[in-house]
Amino acid sequence: MNAPAPQVIKMYAKREDIFPREVKGHYQNLRWICLILTQLVFYGAPWLQWNGRQAILFDLMSRKFYIFGLVLWPQDFIYLAAMLIACAWGLFLVTAVAGRVWCGFSCPQTVYTEMFLWIERKFEGSRSAQMRLAKEPMSFNKAWRKGGKHLAWLLLALWTGFTFVSYFSPLHNLAKEAQTFNFGPWETFWVLFYSLATYGNAGWLREQVCKYMCPYARFQSAMFDRDTLIITYDEKRGEPRGPKSEGSCIDCSLCVQVCPTGIDIRKGLQYECIGCAACIDACDIVMDKIQQPRGLIRYSTDRAMQLGLSAKEIRKRIMRPRVLLYTGGLLLFIVAVFTTLALRTPLKMDVIRDRGSMGREVENGMIENVYRLQIMNTGEQGHTYRIHASGIDTLQVAVPDTVELGPTETRAVPIRLRVDHGKGETGSNKISIELTALDDPSLAVKEKAVFIVPR
Repeated sequence: MNAPAPQVIKMYAKREDIFPREVKGHYQNLRWICLILTQLVFYGAPWLQWNGRQAILFDLMSRKFYIFGLVLWPQDFIYLAAMLIACAWGLFLVTAVAGRVWCGFSCPQTVYTEMFLWIERKFEGSRSAQMRLAKEPMSFNKAWRKGGKHLAWLLLALWTGFTFVSYFSPLHNLAKEAQTFNFGPWETFWVLFYSLATYGNAGWLREQVCKYMCPYARFQSAMFDRDTLIITYDEKRGEPRGPKSEGSCIDCSLCVQVCPTGIDIRKGLQYECIGCAACIDACDIVMDKIQQPRGLIRYSTDRAMQLGLSAKEIRKRIMRPRVLLYTGGLLLFIVAVFTTLALRTPLKMDVIRDRGSMGREVENGMIENVYRLQIMNTGEQGHTYRIHASGIDTLQVAVPDTVELGPTETRAVPIRLRVDHGKGETGSNKISIELTALDDPSLAVKEKAVFIVPR
């Protein structure tokens, strides 16, 4: 008796290719406006100049971060962290008010996927043409269309990777290296890494990044409530479906065809929905054709759908306690960060006493201690600074008593402090060393130190 054939159980369903249909409408125009603005900023910002240098540059080699007139050092990393926290907080606020509108209109994954889809349509045609081409055997027509599409994708991805690295390595250096194909190992790795990430995520993975890889899709529900604007299907008005039914939905499936993640919004809110509103535009076009009022699929809230609230009543519920808490906290946080930045003194100094000498007697019986000042001018204007010490009677700076620093320069300066014989207590004496700009007395910093008087 023959043994039964082994049964294969597939744990994961095979991914079905999604060919989003192109749609035009109010929300799609907004998406393209957001796409153009965000990419103008991303691709254009590295070319902006400020005081003879790149306006926005996180220069890892020299450990300086330039944001227009603001110069941050590794010690100021707290400000960069604060900016990221403010952005995250702002995202929470937007999500509480309008759901995943960030994902649908401004998220880099969505933006680059839309750019890659535009290139794909230029080479392969409309949705139906792409589906026919995918089923055809390999031919010259299919080869050049597929090959041309992927070549255009790679060129855009390489330009994106180059631009991304130019935020961390000066653009003029990268441009010279690109002309001679002489990238350093660090630049080569990150240009290729970010290029391949863009090519893979926007060209191949597409909706899978949003559905399976993005953590935001998983915890977004924690920021939703019954008054959060989401894309909704008016089931009361639309059902029952069908061309000849009493419901407004004629079951044309255009809302599914235009969805970049391939979901049916008529099944209710789903975590795969990125809030791009393509289904709203598609449905509104159909409603116009069958002479039905728009809004079968629209931005609304769970409470509004259940209670039949008007648009005016929906707007009244926007400024609810959760939104007010997010807004107030975000504004306070931003004010605190910018106030701290405005009051920040663009001068830093660390005092290190020479531990090899506990204090020594020099000419005329004076007692001398040696120090090293680690001075950092974080501003973009050079200054000459006077060094002054206090804390013991007759305490004076021997040599040097002035130091000159250029813009964004750091320097280690050795100095010698002296007191007359018999001044100060034997052992450790608390003193202060002050640095003051000669051309701007308000630009000053003071640090504590100790002066050793030997027995």
